Formats: sequence, structure tokens, C-alpha cells
Amino acid sequence: MKPFADLSRFIKPANVAVVGASPRPTSQGGRLYENLRHHSRIPGHVYAVNPAYGEIDGQPCWPSIEALPEGDIDVALVIVNAARVLDTLRQCAQRRIPYAIVMSSGFSEAGEAGRALEQDIAQLCRDTGLHVYGPNCPGFVNVRDCIGMTFSPAFKHDLNAGAIGLATQGGGLGRNLLQGLSHGQGVGLWFSAGNEVDLEIPDFVACMAQDPQIRVIGLLMEGIKDGRRLVAALKLARERGKPVVVLKIGHSEAGVRAAQSHTASIAGSAAINSAVFRQFGAIEVDDLDQLLAVTRLLAVGAPKPGSGLCIYTFSGGTAALATDIAGTAGLPMAAFAEHTRASLQSLLPGFANIANPVDTTADILRDQAAASECLRVVCDDPNVGAVLFPIPMDYGAVTDSIARSIIDVSRLTRTPIIPVWMSRRMGDGFQLLEEHGLQPFLSVSGAIAALSRIWPSGAVAQPGNSLAPTAASAEPATARHQLSEAQAKALLRQAGLPMPRHEIAASPEQAASIAAHIGFPVVMKIVSADIAHKTECGGVRLNIRSETDAVQAYEDICKAVARAAPTARIDGVLVEAMLPAGGHEVLLGVHRDPAFGLVLTFGLGGIFVETLRDTAHRMIPLRRQDASNLLAEIRNAAILAGVRGQPPGDLAALEDLILKVSAFAEHHADTLLELELNPVWLGAAGQGVMPLDALIVTTGEPLRFATMPKEATS
Repeated sequence: MKPFADLSRFIKPANVAVVGASPRPTSQGGRLYENLRHHSRIPGHVYAVNPAYGEIDGQPCWPSIEALPEGDIDVALVIVNAARVLDTLRQCAQRRIPYAIVMSSGFSEAGEAGRALEQDIAQLCRDTGLHVYGPNCPGFVNVRDCIGMTFSPAFKHDLNAGAIGLATQGGGLGRNLLQGLSHGQGVGLWFSAGNEVDLEIPDFVACMAQDPQIRVIGLLMEGIKDGRRLVAALKLARERGKPVVVLKIGHSEAGVRAAQSHTASIAGSAAINSAVFRQFGAIEVDDLDQLLAVTRLLAVGAPKPGSGLCIYTFSGGTAALATDIAGTAGLPMAAFAEHTRASLQSLLPGFANIANPVDTTADILRDQAAASECLRVVCDDPNVGAVLFPIPMDYGAVTDSIARSIIDVSRLTRTPIIPVWMSRRMGDGFQLLEEHGLQPFLSVSGAIAALSRIWPSGAVAQPGNSLAPTAASAEPATARHQLSEAQAKALLRQAGLPMPRHEIAASPEQAASIAAHIGFPVVMKIVSADIAHKTECGGVRLNIRSETDAVQAYEDICKAVARAAPTARIDGVLVEAMLPAGGHEVLLGVHRDPAFGLVLTFGLGGIFVETLRDTAHRMIPLRRQDASNLLAEIRNAAILAGVRGQPPGDLAALEDLILKVSAFAEHHADTLLELELNPVWLGAAGQGVMPLDALIVTTGEPLRFATMPKEATS
């Protein structure tokens, strides 16, 4: 895995060169040069480079990078025709300039010729150590140090600095986020990655994770180029205590590659992305408003574990509405300490509601000092993690006074106060809150949705998985070889996975003999590497209870398969012990995701897999806590725990099986494409688990068993 780049000289350069600088103020080269010369705090020199001019803005203009005066240059900003970019970058490498930002377009987004040019740039970076940011990007902005390596005319206006770091794959939407944080806690660094020919989103996440001035990281992504590097960056952010909030564009299941197993066909790229984000501690949101709101709330400070929400307002109907929405979202409500209740009772009229939600009634609005004191009292309660303050209407001077109370109290407390301005009339009170960094939400549901993303669940973060580079992160192999069920089960049994007793019969008489030896009842199934789904072609018979039934089942299976799959190669009929009724059926599968490598899927199994689509995912390898979390994550987890008098399933045995499947997949990462155990019989506590069917697809090379790693069950 490629190491993360050291971006220290990139984010705060002393000397920069603008290749393509222009005296024309409306051109991109002109605006870029102006932003650096007149609106940025560059401690050293800003060199203009353009062979068409002798000087720009009263400063010398140099014909090329080669012609620049001697001395260190930290970053070259390149905004020239795409055909001239590669030669310019070669000059940067020769001059030992460590970084170049290529803003020019006309690369992979423009077709094959542009893609080839990008590949040449990537090779230059590998050969020389030059780091290239872009191409096809608006540049980089260091708001906190006022450095605008961008051609945006808005740079000089969007300078509200703060502890939020942004990395986006879109310039326009990135600017939208920057402007959405114009008051209060703003942005420190904004990386807009462009085509990511060399420097990528993971490099920027790693940089911000290690930056002591960044408290929370916001990501806006359209695609994931290297899932393993992204996960390593997320792990680094988690280790450094930097929350990462992600908006991943593209939740459609369209484009999921065809696969023979249920596992790959039901997973879908969006589901895998979301599962990996959860696995490594990133908070996924649904839209730009949530990305803004959640990053802003986290920058101020998340509610403390074990605390609850206080809803505080002066309208009874609003209190009821907000409480209902919070309850639906599952947010915990704070139970006030006795001294809080006593203080509120002394401050509020007798008809006010002093429990949570707090309805102060409009009577309190006549006395700003009393209103401020009531708000301070609930903020100081040890059980309150945040205060939601919905303001249902604009009352002119009255709501202006409420806004001032919120501002005053927010300066005295560490408990976040989240105002909600519910009226479409944006009065002076709204502007006061906005300008003092208490950006009001515009709906209660929007505020609750953001709070539900950040409210601590009490779960303890587990150590991250090892992510050493493996073949799992390589592109999927084109050759595919499917093992028969018997071959797959033999390999998995050798790896220590439980498997039912079985033998292969080559004739009806042999089937009867094997069945009698195993013991009735048995199940009989066609054995063919060419048939992935045996039930659909009549290749399965259940509950065989006599030798006569076994003979008949063998003949019926062969006839049905001959009609449904006449060209399939048949290796015989598998005769297998049938497990007792009453267990649950679940699915365990592994498939190779193009971004993240091998991914394990768990869900309810059997014939309803694709109907219920109740699954959860984790990137391989898994550890014990990952397996436990996986079981709890599906929608119908309660079924496995036992409902309506049913005994709980043997979840400990199921966790062990998950870990063994993960270890098997990790061990065979070079060649494994798909693995599916469906159904897996899950008995009651103490009865264990048993895979009843197995499918394995490889790259064509045989899987070789060796000693499984000790972590298989750790």
C-alpha cells in the first residue's frame, strides 16, 4: 500500500510558482495569481511563469520553471493547456519542487487521450517522487493561514477559519460547504481532489488526522479509488480522535456486477461503502445539509456518553412535536437532577412544564434575565448532553431577546445549545444567532437527524484490523473456476469449519447404501460445478427416510437436472445427514469488492435471501467484536436472539464460524473470488451451527490448504 504523503510544505508553502499566470483579471490564470499575490499570506515569493509576458502586476514574469531564480519553491500551480502539463511537471521534478497542483482540465474526464496523459503523469510521480494534486480541480485553500491556491473569485470572501477539515471530489459542492460554514466554527483546510492522479482523498484525511488544529473531518466523495488506503486513513483519524463525516454520492444498486452467488448480487457497492464506514468509525450522512450540520456539531463538541437530550421551548405544541420526532429517532431524553427541577420550579410559573421537555410558556419571555437563567440551569444539569431549542415563530423584539439569551448562555456553558428557527420569516433574531456561530436549523426533523448521527451509543471502539497490502485489494481476476459443493465442503472441513456427514453416490443403489450408513433422514443434492443454484433445476430432495426413497430421489434428481441443465457436468449425487427442524437459517458469504477487496456478508438465509435482503457487511479480516457487531446489525437480529418463546440461537458458535470464514478468506486472498454458505443451520444455544450448502469461486488456480492463522477464532 502506498504510504501517505507528507503535506506539511504543501499546506503552508513559503514560495510558490504560478505557471500560466496572466495579467487578464477575468482569466483563471489572472484570478489565481491575484489570489496569491493580493489575498493570501505567502511569506516568501509568488513567481509568475508565462512565456507570453515579461511582467505581471509590476512583478517579473518568467518564461518557464527552468528559468526561475535559484531557491526553494514548495508548490507549482499549473494552469496551462493539457498538452503542456506533462512537460511542465517534468521541469518541476528536475527543479526538485515537491508538489504541483494541476488545475487544467482535459484529462481522464475528456476521453482516452486524457486518460493516457494522466497515466504518464502518474508514472512521472512514481519515477521522481513529485506529488501531483489534481488535475481538473479548483485548487487548495488553507483558510486558517489565508492561503488561496485557487482561481475562485470567492476565495477572498470565504475566510471564516475554524477546526473543520474538508476533502471533496467536487469543486462547486466543496465551495457550497465552505460558504455554509461562514459563521461560527469554520473550515481550516479544504482539499478539492479533482481526478486524483497521485494525491488522493486518503492522503488528505491522513494529513488532517495528524493536524492538531483540525478537530473534525468532512468528506464529500463520488468514487473510491483505493479502498484499503481510505480505510487506513479512517483508522488513523479514529486513533487520533478525529471524527470523520462522510457524504458518499451514489446509493443506487445499478452497476453491481453479475455473480453466481447471492452474496455478491445482494451486496451492492453502496451497502459495502456504508458497512466499511461503520466498521472504521466514520459517520455517514445523506445530504449536504447533514454533512454541514454534523461536522459543525462535532466541531463544537459531541454530547457526553450517558447523557440525554433536553428539549427546551416556550410553546407546548412545539415541545410535543420535538419530543415525538426525537423519540421516533431513538434519541435518549435527559432525566433532570433534583436540583435542576427545584431551580426551574422557582423560576417558572406554576403552569409551566418543568420536566423534559421544558415548556417555559410565553410568560417567561417578558423577563430576559429569568429566561437566560432557566436556560443556564438546564445546560448545567449533569444528565443533559445537548439542549434543543425550537423557536416556532418570529416575534420581532421578543425573539430577538430569545436569541440574545441563547448567545449569552452559550458563552457560559460547555453543553451545546441547538436552536431551531422554524419560521420562514428570518428576522433579526435569526441573523443574531447566525452571526454568533449558533447557526439555527430550519426544521426540528433536520436538527434531530443530525443529532442522531452523533449521539454516543456507549459502544467501545475496538482496535482496527490489520491492513497490510494483500492481493485482496487487486483488480478482480477475469478467470473464474467454481468448485462443486463436495469440493468446497471438503476444503472448508479441512480448514476447521463444521460440515455435515456426507458422501457422493454414483448410482441409485449406492445412494441407498450411503443413506442407510449415515442414518435417516438425509438430504440428496446434485453435485456439479456447473450448477450454482441446485433447487431451481430440481437438483435437491429433502427428508429422505428410507432406502427406497433414496433410490427414487436419485432417479428423480438426475431426470430433473437433465431437463433443466442438459450440458452440465455431473459428478454424482451428494447424500448428506439432514439436521433437525427448528433451527434458524442464515447466510455467510464473501465476495471481492472492487474498492475494498474481500468483504464478508451476513444475513438471514435460505430461500428468502433476495426477498428479505436483510444483510450486514464487514471488510476482511474480522475480529471478535466485528463478528458480534455484525450479528446485531441486521434488521431482524431479534429473531436470532429468540422471540415469542423460541430459544435463542447459538450466537457464540455463529461468531466462531464467522471468524473462521474470515480467516479462510484472508488465507486465500490471492485466489478467492466468492464464497457462500447458504443456508447455515443455526441451532439453539449449545447446539452449534452447520453450513448446509457451500459455493466457492476462485480465479482458476486451486486453493491449497495450510495451517489457519491463530486469529481465526480470536
